[in-house]
Amino acid sequence: MGLHLIIAANSTNFLTNTWNVFTRYHVMFLNAIKSTLLVAFVGTIVGLLIGLIIGGVRAVTSNQEHNQKTSAKIINKIIYAITSIYVEVFRGTPMMVQAMFLYYTFFAPVFKWSPLASAMVIISINTGAYMAEIMRSGIQSVDKGQVEGARSIGMNNFQTMRYIVLPQAIKNSFPSIGNEFVVNIKDSCVLNCITFSELFFAAKSVQGSIFSYAEPFLIVGILYLILTFITSRILGLIEKRMNHRKSSYPSSVTTPNSSVMKG
Repeated sequence: MGLHLIIAANSTNFLTNTWNVFTRYHVMFLNAIKSTLLVAFVGTIVGLLIGLIIGGVRAVTSNQEHNQKTSAKIINKIIYAITSIYVEVFRGTPMMVQAMFLYYTFFAPVFKWSPLASAMVIISINTGAYMAEIMRSGIQSVDKGQVEGARSIGMNNFQTMRYIVLPQAIKNSFPSIGNEFVVNIKDSCVLNCITFSELFFAAKSVQGSIFSYAEPFLIVGILYLILTFITSRILGLIEKRMNHRKSSYPSSVTTPNSSVMKG
């Protein structure tokens, strides 16, 4: 009975101490949340744009090698090789290693960039490699009959990609795109290695002030959980809304020719 009372008392004291730490350093934690969300959002959007370009190039070059001249095939292979190197390097190495190398080799000494600007670029480049594969698979999942239908009414490759392929590829890939945003919220913690002040960096700063690991990292863990939970639910609602709109379209709108005319 006494042991239970001791454990309960210690637990109460620990929770009280944790709350006191949060109230004392809440401004630092709130600023860290803003920095974390900013970098995750910018990294996801810019990474998506990079992924659209790289994924589109990889999808097109891999599907156009037949019926081409030798010189065009060589150019396509070179482009595909360059984009493949980019994807493999940034997907195959940890973002912390990328951040340390790029920041201390180029961004800080050469470009004189701040940790915030460097963090945005690093997470964008890293995300772009993952988005490239997501968009490549999304583009290749679009029915080829729709592409042929678009070209049969006179649309060029750019128009076909813009009005027919990409809108459907983004819709098909939206769950993976949303997941990348959630991952970026959590993975932004590795950017503390370049002194970027996000949640993990804030926890380390508080820990250094109070000489205790448990309370600040419990607070940060709860904050990460809240951020990812809310983000996942919002993305789920957006996805459900997109699917509802897609299913509510008249059947005549979903045909290739009518889709082209609406575009």
